[in-house]
Amino acid sequence: MQGILQDLVDFISEPAILIGIIVLIGLILQKKTVDEIIKATLKAMVGFVVISASAGVIVASLDPFGKMFEYGFNINGVIPNNEAIIALAINQYGQSTALIMTFGMLANILIARFTNFKYIFLTGHHTLYMAGMIAVILTSSGMSGFLLILNGALSLGLIMVLSPAVCQPFMKEVTKNDQVALGHFSGVGYALAGAIGKLVGKGSKSTEEMKVPKSLAFLRDSIVSISITMLILYIIVAFVAGPEYIEAELSGGKNFLVFAIIQALTFTAGFILIQNGVRLVLAEIVPAFKGIATKLVPNSKPALDCPIVFPYAPNAVLIGFMSSFMGGIVSMIALASLGLTIIIPGVVPHFFTGATAGVFANATGGRRGAVIGSFVNGVIISFLPVLLLPVLGDLGIANSTFSDTDFAILGVAIAKVQEFIGSFGLTAVLLAIVGIMVKTSLTPKSSLKN
Repeated sequence: MQGILQDLVDFISEPAILIGIIVLIGLILQKKTVDEIIKATLKAMVGFVVISASAGVIVASLDPFGKMFEYGFNINGVIPNNEAIIALAINQYGQSTALIMTFGMLANILIARFTNFKYIFLTGHHTLYMAGMIAVILTSSGMSGFLLILNGALSLGLIMVLSPAVCQPFMKEVTKNDQVALGHFSGVGYALAGAIGKLVGKGSKSTEEMKVPKSLAFLRDSIVSISITMLILYIIVAFVAGPEYIEAELSGGKNFLVFAIIQALTFTAGFILIQNGVRLVLAEIVPAFKGIATKLVPNSKPALDCPIVFPYAPNAVLIGFMSSFMGGIVSMIALASLGLTIIIPGVVPHFFTGATAGVFANATGGRRGAVIGSFVNGVIISFLPVLLLPVLGDLGIANSTFSDTDFAILGVAIAKVQEFIGSFGLTAVLLAIVGIMVKTSLTPKSSLKN
């Protein structure tokens, strides 16, 4: 049984395979020819492999940056990192995670089918991370067996439609259409950034409309501007960390400046690859998804990983990352002064969530919105993990935690409901939420919009 579950998790947690299956089903439902089905399915899968590989390139280049930053500024504390904490979770709660993930994805499809929340969450690895966190929290609270899987699957299915839903009004501002949703469990942070942009950004021009002197016109090229920005950041941090540490611990003896320069340029290469992968995926999944939207879940939208928005505002990506990271640094100082657990700003979560928050806030509030909205995102993903740590049971003492906003919000919510009204009470609350969503969708003049 364990082996079958693991095989299933391997398949459905791999975004490229999941996207390929969705495209395949969509095109079959549209009765496309065999050659069209094969071509589109493979191109969509290759596109997601490109996105995943390029995200890996970026993560690999950011890892030494984070280590240089921590060493150079002598900082110790908890570093939020989804990949690190999920490895610990699966080691102890693997079977529960697999079952919650499997039935949670089924719950997502059913909720989308019978409510106004028409979102199919396709970011497989984030689904796995969320399933793992839910399994840890519910098991640590004393839940087991059928109730554990039922409550876990309902919680996962709900967040898989609610997270894209809160983002969709702002996603439409970014993409200028309503065909694609965002499937990344930091939806509350992105929506808040978009709302802040709308609040503070009146009259502020887009980050993509920056006026520069003719002598600096070359900076309009995103490859050049990203490279220069990252080179400055990496070189400064490299000097702070010092050549002795870098050459002994990170570069394998290579000159510390050469190492920093190559890592900065590697980051840029990864970013350019992401843009190419996004174009490949969108070109195939949007037409293919019409089959699913028409036959299985009418009017549904695919909810895709956060890099899907990066090509819409490359400058906002960089501004969002840097502003979010600054928010993390300010929050770290504030947490230390308050005597709370110190959350060290993780470069990877601040890049992906900060960049996405920057794109959202730029769409609603231009440059001013991008800076302030992503800064607030950095503060949120620094303070929320402090609230999440106590409900993670034994994993709460690990030197890491889940990083993105939706993890903390859902995690704390289900833990507190379970604590106050028990397992059956949590089941009743979750079923009531689903029931309200279904009933609202049947009301002719529903106020809910997807």
